[in-house]
Amino acid sequence: MSRLDIQHEGHVAHVYLNRPELRNAFDAETIAELTHTFTELAADPTLRAIVLGAHGKAFCAGADLNWMRAMADFSWAENHTDGARLANMLWTIASSPVPVIAKVQGDCYGGGVGLVACCDVVVASRQAGFCLSEAKLGLIPATISPYVIDAIGERAARRYFVTAERFSAERAQLIGLVHEVCDADTLHETTQQVVHSIVHNGPVAVRACKQLVKDIGKMPLSTDLRDLTARRIADIRASDEGREGVQAFLNKRTPAWQLDAKPKD
Repeated sequence: MSRLDIQHEGHVAHVYLNRPELRNAFDAETIAELTHTFTELAADPTLRAIVLGAHGKAFCAGADLNWMRAMADFSWAENHTDGARLANMLWTIASSPVPVIAKVQGDCYGGGVGLVACCDVVVASRQAGFCLSEAKLGLIPATISPYVIDAIGERAARRYFVTAERFSAERAQLIGLVHEVCDADTLHETTQQVVHSIVHNGPVAVRACKQLVKDIGKMPLSTDLRDLTARRIADIRASDEGREGVQAFLNKRTPAWQLDAKPKD
């Protein structure tokens, strides 16, 4: 049985964790399916957005208990191999050229927080709770740490890594993990508003914007950075999409990519 429910709607893919009876906890098969699915989606040039959600009450409870029992008897080498698979899955999601929007309807623990931190935009229900719970088990959030620290900063990570406290969706928004918090009955609509905004922008520009943040975000101000940004804007202005977008704006018409994004009758 597949651990994921994958749906396509025009230029948008919806990927749902589909183990509600186990609170969508990770196991080796789930990790493999997520890696395979996001690798395939990244290779689809027609895709403009990916929504990552979950069925059931919980978004993701972290590691599956049966999987953890098996790992308890692993050697160091086996644990390293297993950890590398999880790290590769997180990297595959985070490096997707297509914007990924997390739709968090319920509790999000351990590796689930890592999943959310890998996404570009996070929308969460007020009912959702978050917890970096690894220290409670005598473990550390190692593989998810690059993405979580990037999302919430070192200061907040120092607290929540060592306390393993549960925190609310509102606190998650305050520290930068979540972008939008809404009532449960408006979660779908709020997520769709984000998707709609992305899909109606230039698809090449959207991917280039995502890459720009990755490339520029941590670079120091320098002459190299100045020249890089000048080249990037020249590249996009001279592209077919850039020319179409500017001409559409000047002539007060709808750009071609928005016509393409409209649902077919």
